Parts: sequence; C-alpha cells; structure tokens
Amino acid sequence: MNKDFLYLHLRDLPYFRGMLRAAEAAFYQEFELPAPTLDVGCGDGHFATIAFDHKLDVGLDPWGGPIRQAARLGGYRGLVQADGGHAPFPEGSFASALSNSVLEHIPHVQAVLAETARLLRPGAPFLFCVPNPRYLSELSLAGAMRRIGLTSLSRAYTEWFRRMSRVEHAVEPDAWQVWLEESGFRLERWWHYFSPQAMRALEWGHYFGAPTLLPHALFRRWIIVPTRWNLALTLRLVRKYAVPEPHPQGTFTFYVARRV
Repeated sequence: MNKDFLYLHLRDLPYFRGMLRAAEAAFYQEFELPAPTLDVGCGDGHFATIAFDHKLDVGLDPWGGPIRQAARLGGYRGLVQADGGHAPFPEGSFASALSNSVLEHIPHVQAVLAETARLLRPGAPFLFCVPNPRYLSELSLAGAMRRIGLTSLSRAYTEWFRRMSRVEHAVEPDAWQVWLEESGFRLERWWHYFSPQAMRALEWGHYFGAPTLLPHALFRRWIIVPTRWNLALTLRLVRKYAVPEPHPQGTFTFYVARRV
C-alpha cells in the first residue's frame, strides 16, 4: 500500500488531528487483522476508511451521531450503537479488534477491556493506541509557566488541557499491561511515537485551528477546499511531525495485545 496518509487526513481534519492520525494509520499496515474485526469506539468511521482498503466487519460506538456519520462513509459492514462495556454479541464473536485513540477517553476502561476480551477468540490480536504521561508533561505553555515560577498556573493549564481533550488515562505501559492481563490479554509489543515536538505542534493546533470552527459549523467541513494545492503549505510544515516511527520520548503509545 502506498497511500499519503497525511494528505488523506488533512483533507477532512484540522492539521493537529491529521498529523497524528496519519502516523497511526501507517502503523496498522504492518498487521493483518483476521476477520471478523471489531472496531471498539469507531466514532464517525473516518479513520477506518483511510487506514484500511477494505470494510471492517463491525464498528461499535456509544454515540448515535458518529454512528450515523460512519454509516454514510461506508467503512463498516455493520454498525452498532452500544457501550463498549456491554456489547450485544456472543462470546468469541470476533477474530481481531482495534481501538484507535479511544480508550484514553473511557472512565470505565477496564470494563471495556474485559468486554473486548470476552468478544475475542483465543489468540485474537487487539491493537490500540493511547497517550502516555508525556502527552501532558510536554505541553509547551505549562512548561513555560513552570520555568518562570508559575507552578500553580502550570498545573491548572495542564488539568484544563486534559479535560478539554477528554483524556481520562495517560499512563505508562506497565499500567496498561496490568489492566490487559487482568482482562484476559497478553501484551506482546508496544512502542512510543509522536515526538515531544509533534505534541507541542498538536497543542498549538488547538489554538491556530480555531478559525476552522466556522466552516465546520456552517458546512460540516473543517477544510472548505481540500485540494493538494490548497493544503501544500500545511503538508510541508507538518509532515515532519507525522512520522510513523517509534520515538523513545514519544507522547503516545501503540500496543499489540493478544487474547489468551
């Protein structure tokens, strides 16, 4: 597969989301996900339509709006609106599963992991990615505040950013390993990605990208003219951050687990 994942994401997303999703989409090309595949927290289905050349079997999400959008995009054979901790499928219904940048938002994540394990057959792979502690510790504004002695304000900004991005869990791999093993998985591999510099570009993207809220509100599009010539400068500026390679100080982590 020879896709420009960055361009494909930037056509439809603000740049700070697009560059992260581009790196993640490239990682999935390394793996074969045997059918039937479950996407836990499929959202609007945009990621799946770009990352995979085939329809995934089932997308599951608790929210009706994203499910309807996913239906329009057509990246799944089936869509189910349900909580990931209580999915309406028999035990062992799926041969693989993924969850892309979703689990960090779920307060009852251990229940979702246990339910995903119930739905998977023995030996089935489960791929997912989430932010780690550097997602918050590498925030540029918080760091600047600390350096000039505004420690309380730095902590307040970090907490605001966490709440704004709805991140419930930004922990190290050893915590995820415990949760996975308690749920019936074996953690096989993991790697950090998305450098601290990329994270700071993502942080500032929340502010520089504010003007795109208007076209999204009016036309339901983040980018009004999603052509290569219109996106050429953005592609040039952010491609160095959308690197699908491990980084020892990366702010996100990709996990490869397997149902025992």
